[in-house]
Amino acid sequence: MTAGYTHDIDACVREIHKLSAAGADMVRVAVPEKKDTDALRHILPQVQVPIVADVHFHFQRALEAVEAGVHKIRLNPGNIQDREQVVEVIRACKAANHGKGIPIRVGVNEGSIIERKDKQKRMKELGAVFSNHAHGYLLAIMIAKLEEYLDIFYEEEFHDICISAKSMDAAIVVDAYSEISKRFEHPLHLGVTHAGPKETGCIRSIAALSALLCNGVGDTIRISYANDPVYEVQDGLELLWSLGLRTRKGVDLIACPTCGRIQVDLFTLVQDVRKALEEKVTVPMKVAVMGCIVNGPGEAEGADVAVFAGDRRGIIYVQGQKVANVPEPEILERLLAECLAFQDRVMQGAAKLGEKKVDIIPPDPVGELGSGWEKIAAGMVTQAGGQPTKLTVGRT
Repeated sequence: MTAGYTHDIDACVREIHKLSAAGADMVRVAVPEKKDTDALRHILPQVQVPIVADVHFHFQRALEAVEAGVHKIRLNPGNIQDREQVVEVIRACKAANHGKGIPIRVGVNEGSIIERKDKQKRMKELGAVFSNHAHGYLLAIMIAKLEEYLDIFYEEEFHDICISAKSMDAAIVVDAYSEISKRFEHPLHLGVTHAGPKETGCIRSIAALSALLCNGVGDTIRISYANDPVYEVQDGLELLWSLGLRTRKGVDLIACPTCGRIQVDLFTLVQDVRKALEEKVTVPMKVAVMGCIVNGPGEAEGADVAVFAGDRRGIIYVQGQKVANVPEPEILERLLAECLAFQDRVMQGAAKLGEKKVDIIPPDPVGELGSGWEKIAAGMVTQAGGQPTKLTVGRT
């Protein structure tokens, strides 16, 4: 969803383009005022993704958005409750698009379905919701209000409906969508509402969405942050890629968490690799950046391109073939070069992603990476299963 004002046409168009370029399949815009729906007439011809008009308190905004040619309407049952107004919106959406109609998303979010005008009723509902942190009563409210609202749509023979049931509580989100998916056959739009800043909101959102998606629940998603919405799109795509629900675009970068064995600045290296590759690599190759020769080779198996580091050096493999052993300052440049060369071969049909099982043989820990030279220089090294052996070493 855009973060700026919809009536600021040029800024809104720029933001939609930015979200689309990041990978958004559709973009929602807020239309709280008539100047926002008026702006839609100028915005829609300039963008390439479907636009959803987010309508909250005024049903007229929905009618104006439909007339402007918007691709979808989002209604909030907690805020637009008048039956005649809802029917008018339904009929407008049904007749839109030259009679083909446009869909409506019905959002029974936790923050809007609890009674707000009747204070006594509100206190009763809030007490029931938060007493002992039970979800049962809240779910009952959500489903009851959803059924009541959808009855209006069914009476109008309108079934092009999408449902959302968001909450700030990940566990409630899982419970709500799980129950709703059993009762309704409409597509479900998943999300955790007001999830917070990206740093914590990503965990809150992924905790709920991954649980649902892994169980086949959900058709569209939005991750919501109090931050630049581009991060919402990027993290949403990464979730779908990680679960195999979308074909990855660009690099699948894996890296070890580091430990006391690393002998290079792995944190900086990983970030530098990520920035360099995301700008230049478009094929979904798997790239591994590992910090040591102990677990690195095994953890890098299956990568198309891999580097694991030793004593201020890095060994680079391309699909199991060792191609370089370079000093730490040259790792980034050489790794990028190997990735681009491999990408060229893939695009030319000379190589395939993950074509063969990558079998990386760990290097001798006291050999070419030099991680055991201190012990050797001291004249003592323990052989596997043996006793300390006195060695005479000349380091060249």
